[in-house]
Amino acid sequence: MNNYSKAGPGPSLRAGLIGYTGYSGAELAGLLGRHADVELVLLNHRKAAGRAPDAAPVACGPHGARTIPHIPWEPRAIQSNKLDVVFTATPPEISQELVPEILAQGARAIDLSGAFRLPTAAEYQRWYGAAHAHPELLEQAVYGLPELHRDKIRTASLVANPGCYPTAAICALWPLLKNDLVDRTAGVICDAKSGVSGAGKNPSPKTHFVQVSENFSAYAILKHRHVPEVLLNAGVDESDFAFTAHLLPTQRGILATHYLRLKQPMSLDAVYDVYRAAYAEARFIRLYPAGSTPQLATVNGTNYCDIHCTLAPDGRRLVVISCIDNLVKGAAGQAVQNMNVMFGLDEAAGLLP
Repeated sequence: MNNYSKAGPGPSLRAGLIGYTGYSGAELAGLLGRHADVELVLLNHRKAAGRAPDAAPVACGPHGARTIPHIPWEPRAIQSNKLDVVFTATPPEISQELVPEILAQGARAIDLSGAFRLPTAAEYQRWYGAAHAHPELLEQAVYGLPELHRDKIRTASLVANPGCYPTAAICALWPLLKNDLVDRTAGVICDAKSGVSGAGKNPSPKTHFVQVSENFSAYAILKHRHVPEVLLNAGVDESDFAFTAHLLPTQRGILATHYLRLKQPMSLDAVYDVYRAAYAEARFIRLYPAGSTPQLATVNGTNYCDIHCTLAPDGRRLVVISCIDNLVKGAAGQAVQNMNVMFGLDEAAGLLP
């Protein structure tokens, strides 16, 4: 693990990014390129690049335009460029190839794929349908949801950036489940909708314009690969949890509606007190009071997770709505938030206007 200390003005944390041409990777390149404490290097990987090796992207930094160095990926590039951290915004199989090399060269790694989010190779095989190339790293990886695991993230060498759907679901459900307030036998339902960018940049029949426009559809019912992240981190059993993903005819954003029953009647104020206590130190959780509800327009382009609760007159039937930008809090913004925590920076650095 690198030792890092901020010394003087200007960028002093050197970061590399592999996989900057996908939606999440491009979003991350923009955020890191504008981060006052970061000097960014784009690393061109043969399977993940998709851009000419001589390209030189320009990002708007805090002091004007900044040309971002763009070099071929090879393990020795970490030491030759004195990189403190490397982000991998690559498919899981490529991340499994790259992350061990990154760690071996002494840099810390933040992976945006699902390669290291699950605790065992058996779980990975079940949900991703493939063997894991480096199961020894699964126990080492820290799940990168700062609202839950901030202390572990601080000292982690490998952070597994959460999926977008799980970020919305865990933030909505965890405070109630960790306090054992939910009647699990009544079931916990998560009905989540995402913009098309959540499906990634590679085209498929379901993401063609003619398929998405003027349409609305469900997919991966009860078997979405993000389900185990929610089970493990929110603290709910698979037999009690039902998750359905839907594809919205929009570019970005996730709105997830959760239906559950409380063990004992509570007041709405008491429910919100649970969330206030759980997120007392959370910079990017916004609680919506009665009379207003989260919507995509207010979170897109931000790193916030907006949460709203509605309680039935019986004091037990509860609906919790959470809303995030799938490319920011659900991917690139959360990766920057994790980096800030890992290196002792202000957690909101580079993420607020």
